[in-house]
Amino acid sequence: MTEEEIGHLLEKLDLRQKVRLLTGASNWRTHPEPALGLRALTFSDGPAGVRGAAWDERDTSLVLPSPSALAASWDEELVTELGGLLAVEARRKGVDVLLAPTLNLHRSPLGGRHFECFSEDPLLTGRTGAALVRGIQGGGVAATAKHFVANDAETDRLTVDVRVDERTLREVYLAPFEAVVEAGAWAVMSAYNRVNGVTMAAGLLLTEPLKGEWGFTGPVVSDWGAVRSLLDTARAAQDLAMPGPESPWADGLFAAVQQGLVPVARIDDKVRRLLRLADRVGALGERPVARRPLAAAAADGRGLLRRAVAAGTVLLRNEGGLLPLDPARLRSVAVIGPHATAVRIQGGGSAEVFPASVVPPLAGITAALDGSAEVTYVPGLPPDGRPRPLDRSWTRDPRDSEPGVLVRLLDADGTELHAEHRLSGRIVEPARVPGAETVEIRALIRPDRDGDWTLAVGGWGPVTLSVAGRTVLNGTFPLDSDDPTRVHVAPPYRSVRVGLTAGTEVEVVARRGLAPGTGVATVLAAAPPPGDPAAELAAAVAAARDADAAVVVVGTTEESESEGRDRDSLALPDGQDALVRAVARANPRTVVILNAGAPVTLPWRAEVPALLLAWFPGQEAGDGLADVLFGHTEPGGRLPTTWAAAREDVPVLRTRPEENSLVYAEGPYVGYRAWLRSGATPAYWFGHGLGYTTWSYGVLEAPERVGAGEPFDVRIRLRNTGARRGREVVQLYLSGPEPSGPEPSQAESSGPEPSGPEPVDPSARRLVGYTAVVAEPGEEVVAVVRVDGRAPARWSTERHRWEWTPGNYALHGGRSAGDLPLGGTITLSVTPPRSPGPTTESALH
Repeated sequence: MTEEEIGHLLEKLDLRQKVRLLTGASNWRTHPEPALGLRALTFSDGPAGVRGAAWDERDTSLVLPSPSALAASWDEELVTELGGLLAVEARRKGVDVLLAPTLNLHRSPLGGRHFECFSEDPLLTGRTGAALVRGIQGGGVAATAKHFVANDAETDRLTVDVRVDERTLREVYLAPFEAVVEAGAWAVMSAYNRVNGVTMAAGLLLTEPLKGEWGFTGPVVSDWGAVRSLLDTARAAQDLAMPGPESPWADGLFAAVQQGLVPVARIDDKVRRLLRLADRVGALGERPVARRPLAAAAADGRGLLRRAVAAGTVLLRNEGGLLPLDPARLRSVAVIGPHATAVRIQGGGSAEVFPASVVPPLAGITAALDGSAEVTYVPGLPPDGRPRPLDRSWTRDPRDSEPGVLVRLLDADGTELHAEHRLSGRIVEPARVPGAETVEIRALIRPDRDGDWTLAVGGWGPVTLSVAGRTVLNGTFPLDSDDPTRVHVAPPYRSVRVGLTAGTEVEVVARRGLAPGTGVATVLAAAPPPGDPAAELAAAVAAARDADAAVVVVGTTEESESEGRDRDSLALPDGQDALVRAVARANPRTVVILNAGAPVTLPWRAEVPALLLAWFPGQEAGDGLADVLFGHTEPGGRLPTTWAAAREDVPVLRTRPEENSLVYAEGPYVGYRAWLRSGATPAYWFGHGLGYTTWSYGVLEAPERVGAGEPFDVRIRLRNTGARRGREVVQLYLSGPEPSGPEPSQAESSGPEPSGPEPVDPSARRLVGYTAVVAEPGEEVVAVVRVDGRAPARWSTERHRWEWTPGNYALHGGRSAGDLPLGGTITLSVTPPRSPGPTTESALH
C-alpha cells in the first residue's frame, strides 16, 4: 500500500476512531476498524518461541535455544532460519507482531534477564538481532526491537532512572537498535525505565535518533503498562499503548486533543504508523506471501532446533582431547545431576512458552548410545525443596481421572460457573467468566515418598489450601508489587508443610480470590520432603567411579535466573560445585555440561577435563548435546559475554539503583572493554570457544590507508592444523586515537586515558567485524572480514554527531578478545564526513 493510500484511509476516520486505535483492545490485541477493513492486530511474546494470545499449556509451541545461545553461534544465516521458524509458528497461531528481538546488553552478569538478550557487545547484538528480524519478517510477521533503551537490569525496572552520557548511549546502547532499524524492523518497543530523568515512553530519543535520523517508519509500541501518564507520552513519539482496553490514553486522550493539549498532527502520525504496520502484516488485506517457503521451514522445525543446540554450545575446556567421546570405546556412562532430567530449556518470565515435548540430556545420551553402552543416572543432589507446579506425572483430575488438574471458576456463593481440565498446576490465565470471584485448582495427588511435603499456592488476595478436606492454609495476602511479571505471571508462593504417605492418593484444593487489580494467575505447587545430601553425593561418586566416563549436568534455577529480578550471586546454587568436584575426583574422564542462560563462577573449572556451556538450549536439548558429546557435530559456539573467575573480579557489576538512579559510570567500557581497562583476567574472554580441531593463524592483510567513512576488507590467513573438519569464528578488533577533549564517560571512569595520536589504552579495543570459515584438515583458508566505514568513528558530545579522528589505527585478529595473535595498522585520512542524515541537537535531558 502506498503512502497516498494510507493517507486516504486516515481521512476516513474521525478523531474518536483515531484515538481508539492507539490503545489496545485487550491484553494482546488492538482494536479493529471496520470502516477501513482493518482487523485487529495480534501480538505475542517471545524471543524463544511464540506463545500466542493466551497463557495455556495446552497450546504448545516450538522452543528455540535462548537468545544468548543464538548469539553464541555467531551464525547469522542460522539465526535467520530460526527467525523464519518463529514466523511459521506465529502464523500458525494467528500472530501478527512478535515481541522480539531483545537488544539490551549484558552490562552486568547479575542482570536477571541475561538469557533473553544476545551479548555484551553492540556489534554482535546488532548483527544477530538484524538476522532474526530478517527471518521473522521474511515470513510476513512483524518483529519488535525491544526494550528501547538502557533496560539492562531488572531491579526497579519500572521506575529506575538510568544515567548515561550521550557518547555511551550512541556507541553502545543505541547501536544495536540502529542496526536492527537499518535491517527494516517493523516495530520498536519503548522500555519501562527512565533515561536521564525521562521515562522512555515520553523520551525524545523516540524522535531523535529513532524516527528522524534513522528513518524508522513503524510504530513505537509500549512495553505492557509502560504508558503511565497522558500528556507527556501522547505528545511524544510513542504510538501505541499496550495493553488495553484501559490506559491513560483510553481515559483522556480524546479530550486532550479536543482541548488542544495534544496536536491532531501528532495523532495522525501515530495512526499512520499503525496503519503502515497493519498493511505490512496483512491486516488491511491479504497477508503477505512469505519470502521463504513456510511449509518447508515447519517440516524440519525440530531438526533445525537440534542443529541450533550444537551451533550455540560452547566448548570452554577440553584437556587431553577428552571430547568427543567415542561410543565404540564406551561400555558405561554415568549421567549425574538433577538438570540431566529436569533441564532448563528456557528462562522464566513473560517469554515462557509451552513445549509439546522436551528431550532432556539423559534421554539424548541414552538414545545416542542406543544399547552400545550402559547408561546409569544418579541425581547426585536431593530435591531442592522449592515447590514446583503440579504436573501430569503424579496428579489426576478428580472429575475425569485424566492426568492433570481440574480448574473451576466460582461465583461469590461458591457456585461453579465454569470448569475445565488443565495439564499443569500453574494457571496464568484462567478462563474469563462474568461473575467469577474465585479460581479453584483441584487435584488428586499420589506422593512417591513418605514425609512432610511442602504444598504451596501462588496468588494474591484471599488464599486457602485444603488437603483431604482439611484446611491447612488460610490467609489474605495484599498486593505488594506493580511489576507485571510478579503480578500476572509469577506470583509469590504461600507454603505449608503437610505429612503425606507414599502411594496414598489424596485430594488437594487451592483457591484464590479475584480481588480487583491483583491479577488472575493462580498456582498449585508441591515439593517432596528433604532428602539425604550425603547419601545422594555418595551414590553419584560410586556411579562415576564405576563408569568409563561421567557426564555431570549442572545449572541455574528459576529462582536464581528469571525476569523480574536480578541475581544476587554468580555461584551455582544447591551444592552443585561440590557435586562436580566429587565426581571429577572419582572419574578423570568427567564432562561437565552447564545449563545456564548467564555467566556463573566455576571454581572447579581447572579440575575437570571437559566443560560444555549449553545455555538454555530449547526443547531439543538432549539430542543436540548428544550430537556434540559423541562427535556427530562440532560445538559451534563462541562466548557472547566475558565470564568471570570470581565475582569480585567483575569490573561492571552493579544493577541496583541508589536513590532510584543507576549510573553507567563506566561509560562505553562495557564487557571485554571493561575487563581490558581493569587489568583483571577473566575465566573466559568474550569470543572464546574451542572446536574439535586446532587452528594456526598466519598473516593479517589490510589496506595501508582508507578514507574516513569508507568500508574496507581485512584478510586473515589461517590453517586447520587438526585431524578433522572444523569451523573457526575469526574476530577482528580495532583500537585507535580517541576523540580530542574530555568525554563524560572518561571523566566518570577510572583507568588510564588516551594520550597522543597512537592507541595507548587497551580498553579502546573493540570488535569491528567477524566471519566464520570452514576447512578440512591441513587446509589453509582466508577469512575476509568487512569493516563498516563508521567503525573508527566516535560520537562527539560537543557537536552531537559521528566524527573520525585521522591517524593510525591498530587491527587485532584472532579467536577471542583475549587471544589476538595477529596485528596490523591502518591509516585513516581525509576530512571525516558528517554522519548520515541531518545533524540534530542532543535529545538527552
